[in-house]
Amino acid sequence: MSSTEPKVVDEDVKVLHSMGYAQELSRRMHAFSNFAISFSIICILSGGINSLGQATAGAGGAAIGLGWPLGVLISGVFAMALAQISSAYPTAGGLYHWGSILGNRFTGWLAAWLNLLGLITVLGAINVGTFYFFFGAFGPYFGVEDTLTHRVLFMALITGLQALVNHLGIGLTMKLTDFSGYIILFGAVALAAVCLIFAPSYDVSRLWTFSNYTGTEGANGVWPNAVSLSMAFALGLLLPIYTITGYDASAHTAEETVNASMAVPKGMCSAVLWSGVFGYIMLCAFVLMIPNMDEAAKQGWNVFFWAMDKQVPPGIKNAMYVLIFVSQWLCGLATVTSVSRMLFAFSRDGGIPGISGWLAKVSPTYRVPQNAIWFGALLATLFVWFTSAITIAGTPAYSIVVSCTVIFLFLSFAVPIALALFKYGGPAFPKPGPWDLGSGLFKLVCVLSLISMAVIFYIGIQPPNDWALEITIGFIVLSLIIWVLFENRRFKGPPIGADIARRAAEIKAAEAAVGEGH
Repeated sequence: MSSTEPKVVDEDVKVLHSMGYAQELSRRMHAFSNFAISFSIICILSGGINSLGQATAGAGGAAIGLGWPLGVLISGVFAMALAQISSAYPTAGGLYHWGSILGNRFTGWLAAWLNLLGLITVLGAINVGTFYFFFGAFGPYFGVEDTLTHRVLFMALITGLQALVNHLGIGLTMKLTDFSGYIILFGAVALAAVCLIFAPSYDVSRLWTFSNYTGTEGANGVWPNAVSLSMAFALGLLLPIYTITGYDASAHTAEETVNASMAVPKGMCSAVLWSGVFGYIMLCAFVLMIPNMDEAAKQGWNVFFWAMDKQVPPGIKNAMYVLIFVSQWLCGLATVTSVSRMLFAFSRDGGIPGISGWLAKVSPTYRVPQNAIWFGALLATLFVWFTSAITIAGTPAYSIVVSCTVIFLFLSFAVPIALALFKYGGPAFPKPGPWDLGSGLFKLVCVLSLISMAVIFYIGIQPPNDWALEITIGFIVLSLIIWVLFENRRFKGPPIGADIARRAAEIKAAEAAVGEGH
């Protein structure tokens, strides 16, 4: 610890106290660790590989060569807007607090539920993606089959291990997510090198060559309907947009981060930037390795394993598979951290009816919200189990709900961004934190974020994800009904005004209970 660090931590705690909260969690994360947790959830070796079919079965090589940078830019404007807000209000469960502070109890409550549902479903999607990667890479060696039983047992096992690591404190989690940051960078470079070494040629024109494979043989497993070329390219944007998300984890761990008002926004933006750069290098190299783009489109979701089987020797291929599998497990580990902090932050203000007190408890030994950790892991596992066993109009409910994941997450981002656009410079958002884009640039990225939200929503509800429209509208209508009938009277929201001063004694008692020395 540097000689100035205790003073910095003291300032962090003062900021937290000024918002009415105790320093119950252990503030041990530094700037790299805060970056690494978002970088680990983004994990280009997870989403970038498991979602490849969205590009290769759509607009082909141009969906990556031109589509990836555009998709990263779309995610990037959200990250920049949220970074500005996080610098002014560095708390765990940031989206919930920002929605409340910049709006009212309802907008905070709605942002919280959108973000919470998005995080739980994305944890399920990440770990199911890890199952399918393991199944494709090592399934025959271990007798793993694509059945409901194998899928749920695998999900329960790896999610349970991720929860156990989180249970043992932020120190162990931080070490592993720091390691994850390095292994993702190394893995992306290594995979790019392997792809280039075994590429049949270096036909770089593939990266800007448009095709339209939607609705064709094999590709129809990803995109069942033939659409226009421009729409095929738009659908391919889901590859980078689905991959480059989860950077709100930097905000969720703000109360465990030293110099949070600078480290959190820097972590969010850096995670998007470096994921975009290294993901682009890796995926462009993969496109060059593909033996034939028309054949690749026919593979649908299996395009990665097909190309690796065709071009890469077994020993090297299996070594890459091990590296990718480890990185995907670490991606899930970081997501459990993010889910639990969101649950904790929302629950300490009574956001979860009936069990908020239990979920808001912090272990005095490990200084983490252990109940929230295990409850989040359980919810993600049950989500996969129940939705995989149910079909709607012949489609597994799991596939339908997961298609809403990114819509829910980005809507939870859009709520505080829209509020900040109109409240910036007013009483709710009188001045920026130390991370400051400047008024003009901040308002520009807010506007671009809201335009991007409309684009994401439009392409996110196209077949086979057309049920996402009904689910999203249904959720918002149900939320309004629940709020008007129940939560409006019950839920008080975060402390404001005189409530903050009245909580001084509670803050002192809560910190004493976990051994906090401040």
